[in-house]
Amino acid sequence: MTRVDFYILPDQAEKNRLILACRLAEKAFKQGHSIYIHTASEQSSAQLDELMWTFRQGSFVPHQLATADGEPAPVLIGHQQEAPESQADVLLNMTAEVPLFFSRFQRVAELVNQADEIRAQARTRFKFYRDRGYPMHTHNL
Repeated sequence: MTRVDFYILPDQAEKNRLILACRLAEKAFKQGHSIYIHTASEQSSAQLDELMWTFRQGSFVPHQLATADGEPAPVLIGHQQEAPESQADVLLNMTAEVPLFFSRFQRVAELVNQADEIRAQARTRFKFYRDRGYPMHTHNL
């Protein structure tokens, strides 16, 4: 069964939420996982794609947009409503809703900051997972 982790940031800064996505992707990649980062829009995907190159000096996380041609990188970033064609085992959800394809992943990470709208959406997703019996963990950062 898919494990769900909620990572709770102490502030409202969206940039910190994006940096957390980069850090979690880097950590999962170093542990040998393949990662799909699900964003809300093409613009959000492009913004995260750019940030993956610069979020930490000396960091290298092989990544690409899910729409790119060729062999997929270990970290894919996309916003499509369908599941990515490649097999990833970790999903980082950066959207307001639970992706329809979440259960095909071993782990789901929900990234939450203190912005009222983000927190309210996260509560709805938390209830969705809890009501269906998914193993859940919360990490206050």
